Amino acid sequence: MATELEELLGFLSSPSPPIKKAAVNIVRDYTGSEDGLRSLGKYINLAVPSLSRLLAEKKEVSEPAAEALVNLSQIPDLAGKMVEMGIIKIVMDILYKKDCDITHLLVMLLVNLTQLDAGIESLLQHGDEKMRGLYIMKLVRSFCASSSENKGDPFEHVASILVNISQKEAGRKLLLDPKRGLLKQIIRQFDSPSPVRKKGVSGTIRNCCFEAENQLQNLLLISEFVWPALLLPVAGNKIYSEQDTSKMPLELGSALSIEREAVTDPEIRAQVLDAIYLIVLQEAGRRAFWSVNGPRILQIGYEDEENPKVMEAYERVGSLLIQEDGTSEASTQVS
Repeated sequence: MATELEELLGFLSSPSPPIKKAAVNIVRDYTGSEDGLRSLGKYINLAVPSLSRLLAEKKEVSEPAAEALVNLSQIPDLAGKMVEMGIIKIVMDILYKKDCDITHLLVMLLVNLTQLDAGIESLLQHGDEKMRGLYIMKLVRSFCASSSENKGDPFEHVASILVNISQKEAGRKLLLDPKRGLLKQIIRQFDSPSPVRKKGVSGTIRNCCFEAENQLQNLLLISEFVWPALLLPVAGNKIYSEQDTSKMPLELGSALSIEREAVTDPEIRAQVLDAIYLIVLQEAGRRAFWSVNGPRILQIGYEDEENPKVMEAYERVGSLLIQEDGTSEASTQVS
C-alpha cells in the first residue's frame, strides 16, 4: 500500500492542473524543514523525476518544483543521487529554453550540485569528448552577458559554479584553454558592483593559479586583464605618484593615478594575494610581477591594510620576493 508521501508525489503527475499545483506546493513546503527533507529523501528516486518533469511547465508549477529541488540538493547524499539521475542535463536543457523564467533557481541548483565531484564531472561533460565544455561555455557567456542592472541578475551565481569547477584540475584546464578564452571573459566581471560576482571571479582566478606551474604562459597571455584584477584590490587607497605609475602598464598605471573605490571584502583581498603568490612561485611569474612594478604596489597596499589574515598573505608574497631578489631589491619589498 502506498504511503501518504508516495501518494503526494504521485499527484505531481496529475492531469489536473489545480491538483498538480497544490501537490507541488506541498512538496516544496516539505523540503523547507529538516524533518521534511529527511522524509522526502527516502523517496528521492520518485521525487526527482516527478519534480524534474515540472521544470518546463508554467511558472506557478515550475517555480515550486525548482525550489524543492534546490532544497533537496543541499543534502550531499541526495544531491549525489540527483546527479546520477542525470538532472544536470535536464537543468541545462531547460535553462536555455526560450522564456525560461526560473533561471535564478536553476543556477542555484547547479551551484549545489557542483559542490560534489560527480556534479562537476557531469557539468564539464567529462564522458563526452565532442560535447566537453559546452555547458561551461554557455554558462560563462550568460554570466558575462547579463549584469546586476538586469532584474535580479539571474546568472549572478554562475560565479559560485565557476569557483566550484575550478577546484578540480579538469575545470581549471578548461577555463585556462587559450582557444576558448573563458578566463579572459570571466575576469572582466571583476568590475561588477555585485559582491557575489566579485568574490566568484577572485576565487576562480585564485583556483586557476594552482595550475601556474604548467599553465603560467596561458595566464600571462591575458596579463593585461590578470594583473589589474589581482593587484588593484590590494593596492591600497592612495593615489600613486607618476614615478611609480611610469613603471606600470597603462591598464594599471591609469587606475592607480586616480581616486578609486576600495575593495572592502578581506576575503577577496586574501584570494588575490594567494593567486599572486602562486604566480610568483614560478621564476617567469616573478619576472612578470617585477615588470609591472608589482612589489611597489604591494608595499603601498600593505601600509593601508588592517586585517591580520590579509597582512599575513601580503607578507607571504613579500618573503618570496626577498628570497629571490635579495637585499638589492629589498627596498621595494613588503615588510
